[in-house]
Amino acid sequence: MSTSTAWSDESFQEHDDTGFYIIAAAVIPDDARDQVREEMLRLQARHASTKVHWTKADTAQRDQLARAVAALDGLHVVAVGAPVRPRRQERARAHCLNLLVCELHGFGVEHLFMEARDPVLNARDVATVQQARYALPKDAVFRLDHLPGTAEPLLWVADIVAGAVRAEKLGEPRYREILGERVIDFPVEVR
Repeated sequence: MSTSTAWSDESFQEHDDTGFYIIAAAVIPDDARDQVREEMLRLQARHASTKVHWTKADTAQRDQLARAVAALDGLHVVAVGAPVRPRRQERARAHCLNLLVCELHGFGVEHLFMEARDPVLNARDVATVQQARYALPKDAVFRLDHLPGTAEPLLWVADIVAGAVRAEKLGEPRYREILGERVIDFPVEVR
């Protein structure tokens, strides 16, 4: 039996009243992964950077990125935490990741790859996932690994989704609308 896998990335906006944290996870079927990687690499080559990155794209490129993801097979599960006050992003990340693990498990995901940060922050993510597993059924399997952002084009899909959801939260819904029903987002109350 193959393990269902997801790839994730995040985006955030700190603010006293309207801050938020987003973790998006791309759940891509086994038989579509090679095609999705090829499409992400094609997009990366057109943008002259080491990876596809939403924040470095201009408006036309963002439109192109959202349309490319919308045309690919897969489901995107997104945890949106709010409010996120200044210097509280790690707390918000933990809340979002905790919910995301539970929701991904409900979609049959057993293995999550996240874009790597530094070793201390990666260890925090692992501890959060270990804690989240207590909310899963007793025999549930769920594993987290980190990868450099340039190492896996499937992470870039999640970056695009997180960017589109972030744009929507900032008042620009068009990219999220392009992605349509492929995105399921869950609100997370950040205390």
